[in-house]
Amino acid sequence: MYGKTAICLTLAIIFLVSCSIYIGSVDLRSYFFPLQSAPHSICATDRPLRVYMYDLPRKFNVAMMDRRDSEESGPVTVENLPRWPADGGVRRQHRVEYWLMASLLYGGEGGEEREAVRVSDPETADAYFVPFFSSLSVNTHGHNMTDPATEVDRGLQGEIVEFLRKSKYYQRSGGRDHVIPMTHPNAFRFHRQQLNASILIVVDFGRYPRNLSTLSKDVVSPYVHVVESFTDDDPLDPYENRTTLLFFQGNTVRKDQGKIRVKLAKILNGSADVHYKKSIATPSNIKTSTKGMRLSKFCLHPAGDTPSSCRLFDAIVSHCVPVIVSDKIELPFEDDIDYTEFSVFFSMKEALEPGHVVNQLRQFPKDRWVGMWKRLKQISHHYEFQYPPKKEDAVYMLWRQSQNPEEKITTKGFLYTLAVLLKSQTYKPRVSHIKVANSEQSTRR
Repeated sequence: MYGKTAICLTLAIIFLVSCSIYIGSVDLRSYFFPLQSAPHSICATDRPLRVYMYDLPRKFNVAMMDRRDSEESGPVTVENLPRWPADGGVRRQHRVEYWLMASLLYGGEGGEEREAVRVSDPETADAYFVPFFSSLSVNTHGHNMTDPATEVDRGLQGEIVEFLRKSKYYQRSGGRDHVIPMTHPNAFRFHRQQLNASILIVVDFGRYPRNLSTLSKDVVSPYVHVVESFTDDDPLDPYENRTTLLFFQGNTVRKDQGKIRVKLAKILNGSADVHYKKSIATPSNIKTSTKGMRLSKFCLHPAGDTPSSCRLFDAIVSHCVPVIVSDKIELPFEDDIDYTEFSVFFSMKEALEPGHVVNQLRQFPKDRWVGMWKRLKQISHHYEFQYPPKKEDAVYMLWRQSQNPEEKITTKGFLYTLAVLLKSQTYKPRVSHIKVANSEQSTRR
């Protein structure tokens, strides 16, 4: 039995390697998820990505920010684009769709330095952006399946699907050159299976089946950070200036992997140099978190309702070394950024071993922590969403990641496809797992 399994595994690997070498530009997903037509490739070049943005009625986007902004107000332009409310609270973390739209509306200087620019002629476009604020729709029109207001969200989703089905550009590529943001775990939940060919902007794959969202085509986005960025972090001794060893403040009642938060509370509470507090995202609590992260050496990042949470990016812009607890996580911009240079990783099992995390962090070498702190200061601008857009900011990075998701079978795509073939039950992350005590690194995958 084991011999046959080994032979099948070997043949599968040989087959996939052969495909990646000889027909690298062929989309293997089509063998598993049939599409109506051949793909229209998005090619990475030395020029900005040319993006055509559909002119959708405002009810699909900015009207959800202000109900007084009716759909009859005409298309959204750079002149009438509303600014995101300063008191957006926790909803800020799901506004990636807003910043992507704003970046395309911006027509100011620096076009040649941007990764994506808007074109008015769809025939000249490399990609097509669908400006439906699917995450804001969840927050605006009901949070659960039984909420009557959720039917508004369902209706908007259905209208978008019907609109795309009638678009000749969507039909031409089967949707594979269409970019659709879905950063809320429940975004587009009623109809997203019908968009499985498109490039989805997601924060993780926690709520997505394998036939919908994959590393081989989609883009992992950071959440928009909720705390304010630490712009004047330049003490003489940053290690000693941060008096708290480990900081966590957030909701401890979560689903799925997020249930670990309650268990961690029992393990970590009582340690004098650890701040672990149950909290909800109110303006005053966000201010407390901002101050607490800036005075902490390490910031804990356990899973939320899905493998990721906004807390990781709050830590990054606070220059607080993230402590990531997960067996199953995908991180934004991993093709460009090495998270092991500024983050510490623990498995779920390690984190639940009493005293293990705290003891390891207390033994963490000062010079190594200072190196991570310096690296955080160097890379934190990659996690900023802003208007006007700036080179190397979060939107710039997202458009870069969107340029050629299926031009070739990458390592991550190859491994994912192999997992599908073998019906693997565990989807491993790409990040390296750091052993804090002896600095050994071993690849998880």
